[in-house]
Amino acid sequence: MRLSRYLLPTLKENPAEAQIASHRLMLRAGLIRQEAAGIYSWLPAGLRTLRKIEAIVREEMNRAGALELLMPTLQLADLWRESGRYDAYGPEMLRIRDRHERELLYGPTNEDMVTAIFRANVKSYRALPLNLYHVQWKFRDEQRPRFGVMRGREFLMKDAYSFDLDEATARRSYQRMFVAYLRTFARMGIRAIPMRAETGPIGGDLSHEFLVLAQTGESAVYCDKAVLDLPIPGAGVDYDGDLDPIVQQWTAPYAATEDVHDFERFEREVPAERRVQTRGIEVGQVFYFGTKYSAPMKALVTGPDGSDKPIHGGSYGIGVSRLLGAIIEAGHDDAGIVWPDAVAPFNVGIVDLDPGDAQVGEVGAGIQNALEALGLDALHDDTDERAGVKFARMDLLGLPWQLIVGRRGLGEGTVELKRRATGERLSLAPHDAVAHIANHLSS
Repeated sequence: MRLSRYLLPTLKENPAEAQIASHRLMLRAGLIRQEAAGIYSWLPAGLRTLRKIEAIVREEMNRAGALELLMPTLQLADLWRESGRYDAYGPEMLRIRDRHERELLYGPTNEDMVTAIFRANVKSYRALPLNLYHVQWKFRDEQRPRFGVMRGREFLMKDAYSFDLDEATARRSYQRMFVAYLRTFARMGIRAIPMRAETGPIGGDLSHEFLVLAQTGESAVYCDKAVLDLPIPGAGVDYDGDLDPIVQQWTAPYAATEDVHDFERFEREVPAERRVQTRGIEVGQVFYFGTKYSAPMKALVTGPDGSDKPIHGGSYGIGVSRLLGAIIEAGHDDAGIVWPDAVAPFNVGIVDLDPGDAQVGEVGAGIQNALEALGLDALHDDTDERAGVKFARMDLLGLPWQLIVGRRGLGEGTVELKRRATGERLSLAPHDAVAHIANHLSS
């Protein structure tokens, strides 16, 4: 992609309304544009990263055996009355009426609707276990939306819902999602720690939040340092096998949010040198809530003994749009964003130092074509701006690799390759620079 034909409206100054680094950098790097408090347009570069995050989430959900569907954003209030949540949810719910005076709501979550879908289509235990998920825009009317996409009103979310015959099988479904979440966040280049948490308006008695540790996080967290070094399950993990050892390994060290923190237990179980007290950004949460929805909504299946019984359910959310903020909070410096390879809007930024030079332009375009032929994304800065402006913009945008093409280097048959995260620079022949990037990304 040539920058001269791209929409990337970067800002030199920090916007006054942005309080944390991710919000400032997303606005300055031209990833989003605020339309109203807590509501944003996603500009081309921001949307590219959003789609990459979404793709990783889908791949790991599918790997764990979940089935994708898509439910509407507007839901009937009657469904929420069936479950008993309509009046209990609070002012965060946007309630509306259509022209026929039917009461609707802009869904903040989908437990009620997915239970109705299950109830209408599944009658026997033989269809279980079942896990249904979608990736959908949601709305919660936050009283004080702040911190950009971290605490917005409109947000993109992956929400999954499991259906099982009894508590034992439901807890196995919970473990599948627990393990899938460990893999999902690790693939994005961040480490999200599962911590015991309150269930809130979702309900139930078992829940873990997955939090990225960052001083700008909204939650105080307490954990054993041992949990920070645990191994991530590999791609070959058997989701039909016994996942209990993995879950036990990750839940044995103390880790809790402030809502459920047990100060005495923390001091008793965790040696002083291993106590971590910091803040965290929630990027996902998993719940087991039993028959909370199936019993009042009569979502029943016929069991092996021929009797009808309510299914046991769980729900599993990932804040897809919120993840951009969390990833930036975990990876930035004074110059700008430092994207992990897997979710950067482009893998490589190509900088023409001498845009009026025909050879420089030709080599830059050739490198762009070679990278794209390998399935890599390249943003080619072919504009006529000064070198300093180009370098600052590339650092602000935070692409993992910068490939600098100039008249002087080409005179020696080389281009300069810079790794954004470390600042390491190499002088390589153009084809060797392309190979170096490709080898790194495939390893």
